Amino acid sequence: MGGFGHVRGMEQMHPPQPVSDPGPDAPKSRGRMIPVLVIGVVAVLGAVFLRDSLTFDALAQHREALIAYRDAHYGLAVVAFVAAYVVIVAFSLPGATVATLTGGFLFGLFPGVFYNLAGATAGAVLLFLAARAGFGAGLAAKIEMQGGKVARLRAALAANEWEVLFLMRVTPIVPFFMANLIPALLNVSLFKFVVTTALGIVPGALVLTSVGSGLGGVFASGGTPDFGVFLEPYVLWPIIGLVALGLLPMVVRALRKKGEL
Repeated sequence: MGGFGHVRGMEQMHPPQPVSDPGPDAPKSRGRMIPVLVIGVVAVLGAVFLRDSLTFDALAQHREALIAYRDAHYGLAVVAFVAAYVVIVAFSLPGATVATLTGGFLFGLFPGVFYNLAGATAGAVLLFLAARAGFGAGLAAKIEMQGGKVARLRAALAANEWEVLFLMRVTPIVPFFMANLIPALLNVSLFKFVVTTALGIVPGALVLTSVGSGLGGVFASGGTPDFGVFLEPYVLWPIIGLVALGLLPMVVRALRKKGEL
């Protein structure tokens, strides 16, 4: 009896702790991470095994076979090209610039730029959706709960989402794959992401597709593409104008807020 009473006394002093229930949403949460993990694994494998395959030299080496296939099966060539571009962007594989050049080389500036835009936008959307499903809503909620500098930065971005997303696309400051991930991690809406992506990548796509459309002569001379065209005034100034246009609403909004203080 003394032993039993001792046990009861210990139970009263240290009652058993309830086992935490992960809840019915736990398997769903883990399931949402599967696409992110797959993308991460494929991206690492692609960086290791495809870095020498998706290059300008590879395009030069296989250009005749690609042209022959395009001439024999134009529709299938378009579908295969856009699908390959989507995979490259969605899995953050090396070779997005070469893919854009290839679109210009195979299909010309028009309609090549439309195929490039379709592949780049669709791939970006897939990566965005996978990252947002895995991290977006939960991470955004944690940022808001914790507060601090990160929360204030998130609030500032939310107040200027259209402009910031557009500038991330127009300017080359943010790498393309990061411009897909950052909005997802901050739980940006799909509509804003799609619109700013589709419009923001147009200037760069036009220039690179144009360079790609002239690769026939470059291959014949054994040279390499000239990316210095981005610094030409007829290219550089319109891009600067777009950047200024994107910054203007943010500046006006900041000045109005300062005047209200």
